[in-house]
Amino acid sequence: MDNGKIDRVLSIYTKLMGGYLVNKAEEAQKYGVNERTVQRDIDDIRNFLESDVENTGIISSVIYSRIDKGYRLEQIHQLKLTNAEVLAICKILLDSRAFLKEELTDMLEKLISCCVPKKNQKLVTELISNEEFHYVEPRHKTKFLDTMWDIGQAIRNCRYIEMDYARTKDKTIVTRKVKPVAIMFSEYYFYLTAFIDDEEIRKNFDVINDSFPTIYRIDRIKKLKVLDEGFHIPYSSRFEEGEFRKRVQFMYGGKLQRVKFSYFGSDIDAILDRLPTAKVLDEEDGVYMVSAETFGKGIEMWIKSQGDNVKLLGEQ
Repeated sequence: MDNGKIDRVLSIYTKLMGGYLVNKAEEAQKYGVNERTVQRDIDDIRNFLESDVENTGIISSVIYSRIDKGYRLEQIHQLKLTNAEVLAICKILLDSRAFLKEELTDMLEKLISCCVPKKNQKLVTELISNEEFHYVEPRHKTKFLDTMWDIGQAIRNCRYIEMDYARTKDKTIVTRKVKPVAIMFSEYYFYLTAFIDDEEIRKNFDVINDSFPTIYRIDRIKKLKVLDEGFHIPYSSRFEEGEFRKRVQFMYGGKLQRVKFSYFGSDIDAILDRLPTAKVLDEEDGVYMVSAETFGKGIEMWIKSQGDNVKLLGEQ
């Protein structure tokens, strides 16, 4: 490549990267070449950008604008996660202890292979290798990813689910037909939240009101069938898992209530992060009075787990 072409290509590339419009006729006149030569330069730049995706993680394309009568650079999106982002995700997956070791190892390898440049893959792998080696898989030893995907499809298409489910309290297998509304994760397990239509079954539940869903651990689903029968939930009445998640502890459902408690510990931020609906009502001599809106009895379990740091003042 002669110096004239190098200067010309670098100049056009710099313009494109700077967000400027490149006009073939103007560039041809500027460098004393014909427009076909400039077109080849632009094609070379386009080919370079396409081949450099693996290194930059950014898909860039040189496109022609008929309105502006010139070429410009369009960065479509960032393809790869950063090394730090992949490391963080790997650490979260390891700490979740939600998957069988075989499944987790497979996911980690794919994540690093697909999202980290080859030159950094060994470094990221080494940073998680010890924790991966000592990983303790859940005791249920159940592969549930395909089941979870089927549930997700049923939620998306508003289809009833019929399932055989092993109850927590007595391990009895029961059959349930439910309206699936959300998949959630908490404390090592994935859960299905759903509504039961059968009045005969629902009368034995603590909470009968349709506004409160029942909660099932997905790994306890022994058999699942997505039915052709559909259901409809008006948009105004849709289940919002984000709002529900703020108010549930240890995935114990139940009635919506407001609790008030005193906190004697040293880190109020940890309490506010644990209970997203919590509000500090008062603070005196390092003791906080806190109010929070929660579903069910899970909050009682959490309060007991805090020992002398938390004292329940009342429920509403």
